[in-house]
Amino acid sequence: MASLAIPRLPLTERLRPSTLGAMVGNARARYELRAWADSWSDGRVPARRAVVLSGPPGVGKTTAALALAAESGWTVVEMNASDARNERAVENVAGRASVSHTLGETWTVKGPRHALILLDEADCLSGRAVEGSRPKPVPPPLVDFLRGRYGTVEALNAAWGLLPKGKPRAFDDWAAVPRSPGNYAWARLPAARRDLDDWRSAGRSTDLSDRGGLGAISRLVRSTHQPIILTVNDDRPLTRYSPVFRTGVVRIRLFPVRDEELSAFVQRVARTERIELYEGAVGSIVRRAHGDVRAALNDLEAVAPLPPGPMQLSVLGFRDLGADFIALTEDALSGSRYFRSVEVQDRLDAPPDDLLPWIEENLPSFAPDPVHRDEGFRVLGVAEQFLARARRARVYGLWSYASELMTGGVSLALRESPGPGGAGVAFPQFLGEMGRTRALRATRDSLARKAGRRFHLSVAKSREVLVPFLERLLAQSTGRGSHADLRRRAAEICQELEFTPEEVALLLRSSPDSRAVQDLVGRSGSKGTEGPEDSGEATDTGRTERPESSEATRPGSPARPIQRRLGDF
Repeated sequence: MASLAIPRLPLTERLRPSTLGAMVGNARARYELRAWADSWSDGRVPARRAVVLSGPPGVGKTTAALALAAESGWTVVEMNASDARNERAVENVAGRASVSHTLGETWTVKGPRHALILLDEADCLSGRAVEGSRPKPVPPPLVDFLRGRYGTVEALNAAWGLLPKGKPRAFDDWAAVPRSPGNYAWARLPAARRDLDDWRSAGRSTDLSDRGGLGAISRLVRSTHQPIILTVNDDRPLTRYSPVFRTGVVRIRLFPVRDEELSAFVQRVARTERIELYEGAVGSIVRRAHGDVRAALNDLEAVAPLPPGPMQLSVLGFRDLGADFIALTEDALSGSRYFRSVEVQDRLDAPPDDLLPWIEENLPSFAPDPVHRDEGFRVLGVAEQFLARARRARVYGLWSYASELMTGGVSLALRESPGPGGAGVAFPQFLGEMGRTRALRATRDSLARKAGRRFHLSVAKSREVLVPFLERLLAQSTGRGSHADLRRRAAEICQELEFTPEEVALLLRSSPDSRAVQDLVGRSGSKGTEGPEDSGEATDTGRTERPESSEATRPGSPARPIQRRLGDF
C-alpha cells in the first residue's frame, strides 16, 4: 500500500523564527521587548507586567511574542480570536496561569520558568460584562431528548439494560418515561447517568462571545505574577477603555518592514527554498506587500509552482489594504523617502483631501527642529494649493501632485536621514471638533435657514448678517434692566421665525432649559392658546397687559385680535 504524502506546512509556518534576532525589521521594537523580558529575571515582578504590541497585520507581533518565549524558556498560554474570551474564560484560563508562580519545571538555565500569557487581537474585545438580557437556554424535556437519541423505547431499554420483569423495570412506552430523573432506580445505572449528563449539558449556556473580556484583562494586568503580551492592530481602544493600558503597560509599536529589508528577505527565502523567480518578480512582491512579511511569503508561495516568466507577475493581484491613515502618516513623517502617487493611491482608499488633516496635525511632532517644521509646512501648503485648484477647476489629475508633495515632499523636507518618530500619530483635532460640533452646526444652519427664508436671504448671508443681529437683540432683551417692550418684541420675533428652544439657546449661548430661553419660548408658545385668563392681564404665555381705556377692555365692546403678521389681514 502506497504511503500517504504528508502535506508541507505553508512558508509562513515553516519559516517562523524561533528567536527575536531572526526576525525581519523592527530592530528597536525587538530590543525593547527583550529588555522587558530581562526585567522578569531572577524571579522579580516588574512594575509594568504586560506589553502591548501594536502594528498593522503581518509585521510580526505574534511571532515576536512566541520567539521571546522560546528564547526565555517560557511556556505559552495563548488565547486567540477563535477562543471564547469573555470575562469567565479569561479568568479561568489566563487568570489561573497568572497567579501561579511557576508552571512545569521550576528552574531553567535562564532563571525561573514563567508562563507567557499571550492574548492575540485584544483590541477586538468588549469591555461590557453584559450585553442585554438574554434568556438562558432551557434543556429539552427528557422524553424528547431520549426519543431523539434512541428513536424507539425498545432501543432505550436495550441500551440501559432494562428488562420487562426486572429491576429497574423497562418502559412500556414513551409516556412511561418521567419528565425528570428524580430518585428512580434507573437513574443510577451507568448508561443512564451518561445520558442524563448529556441532557443536563444541553441546557448549559456556551458563551463564545467576548463580553467583559477587556475588563478582566485590565484587572489581570494589575495583579498578574506572569508576563502578559497583548497584540493589537490599534491600541486606541485599549487606552480609551482604561488608564492601565496607558501608563501601566509597556507599549511597543511595530512598523511595516522597509522595502530594502523585505526584498533581501524574499530573495534569501527564494534561494533557500529553490524557487526560481522571473526578473522583476521580487520587486512586484515587495510593492504589493506594503511591508507585510506574511503577505510577501504568501505571494512568493503562490508563484513558486510556476516557471519563471511573465505568468508569475500575472498571478500577483492587487491587495486592497483599505484606508489606513495612521500607518501612512507615520511612514511619511518618520522616514526620509519619496512616495509616488501610485503608492499613496494603493495604500489609501480615500482622496488626498482626507489625508491632508492627518499630515497637518502630526507634522509638528515629527519635525526635529523649527527649521525643518517650517520647511515641511511650506511643502504642505503647496500641496493644499493643488487640492484647491483640483476642487475649483474639477481637474482631479492634480491630486497626484498633491499626494506626492504631502507625503514624499514633506518626508524629505523634515529630515535628510531617517530619524526617530514622534510620540505617535494623533487624530486630527479639526476632524474631531467637526464631529463634536455636528449637532451645533446643524442647529445653527436651521436657525439661519428660518431667518433667511423670512427675509429672503440665502443661508450664508443670513448666517453672516441676521444671526449676529439676533444674538445682540436677544442678549439685550434678556439682560439685567431690559425693558418690557423689548422683551415682548424679542418673544414676537421668536414666534414669527418659529425658533425651537435649542435655536434660541444657541443665540443666547445658554442651555435650552435656562430661564431666559424658557421665557422666550413660553412667550412664543402663546399663539393660538388663549384661555379665560388671557382677556386683559399679563400671563405666563407672554400676553401683555392692555390699558383699561382701550376699546378692547371696555364692557360690551368686542375684543379685537392683536395683529401678529401680515398674513393676518
